[in-house]
Amino acid sequence: MSTPDKPRRPAALLPPDHARDRPLFAVAAILVFLASLAGFGAAGAWQAAEGWTAQLSSELTVQLIAEDARDADADALDAAAQIARLPGVLSATARSRADAEALLRPWLGGAGLPDDLPVPRLIAVRVDPDAPPAPGAIEALLRDNPYEVVVDDHARWEAAVQRTAGAVRYFALGLVAILALAAAAVIAFAARASLAARWDVAEALHLVGAPDRYVTGIFQRRFFFLGLKAGLAGAGLAALAGYGLAHGAGAAGAVFFLPVPALGWSAAAIAPGAALASALIAAGAARLAVTGELKARWP
Repeated sequence: MSTPDKPRRPAALLPPDHARDRPLFAVAAILVFLASLAGFGAAGAWQAAEGWTAQLSSELTVQLIAEDARDADADALDAAAQIARLPGVLSATARSRADAEALLRPWLGGAGLPDDLPVPRLIAVRVDPDAPPAPGAIEALLRDNPYEVVVDDHARWEAAVQRTAGAVRYFALGLVAILALAAAAVIAFAARASLAARWDVAEALHLVGAPDRYVTGIFQRRFFFLGLKAGLAGAGLAALAGYGLAHGAGAAGAVFFLPVPALGWSAAAIAPGAALASALIAAGAARLAVTGELKARWP
């Protein structure tokens, strides 16, 4: 007794064309790869700026300029002890002459400085960022001492960090927008080419009464999944590349903008977000391109 044949799945109206899809897949994956790296750069700049700003706002540097006849290191210890008692100060640490020379070494070279060269002593002050000392409090406290102090509250450095980080963020976001426009243009061109190659299918559907939106939907679905696959590939490669570079060279701080684990979920969401955006851009560009072509041919 013969068994009934299993119902066959109907053939797709728009079967995949691997010869045409492979170059488009590669181009889309490369664009998503670059856009993901740009997104990592924006997230890294944001995270780095927040960390540096928090550190700058919670620290002060006091330069102590002692007289030649005095012991500058002893004066720095005395000043640090007085500063530590101020309200809003968490700690004050006096740095020695050797510490000051170490800071000057990158500019003056490794040779030792002359002993008679007056080198200011530095005092690193940690303050409560929510309740810092009043402006001028340190200067007023040490005014009657036999040495001069200069207080640097790092405000100018904080503003510079914010400006630099903002420029990096906006540049990265602008690059993402440019890459998205490039991807949309490539998909639109490919959709028109695909419609031209399968015009017989579109015309047959039109003859049997299928509305234009039905024909458009077929192309939209196809390019949605093509964009999704390319987005997953490109975003995955970007995540792997960023992770490898961050852990291979990030110890020196040279690649702070890459997705190190400290970025947390903000960076983890970039790769899947880029893949989904790739699919949506592909679908939208294909829909607009096919709709325009159909209206031009079937007014």
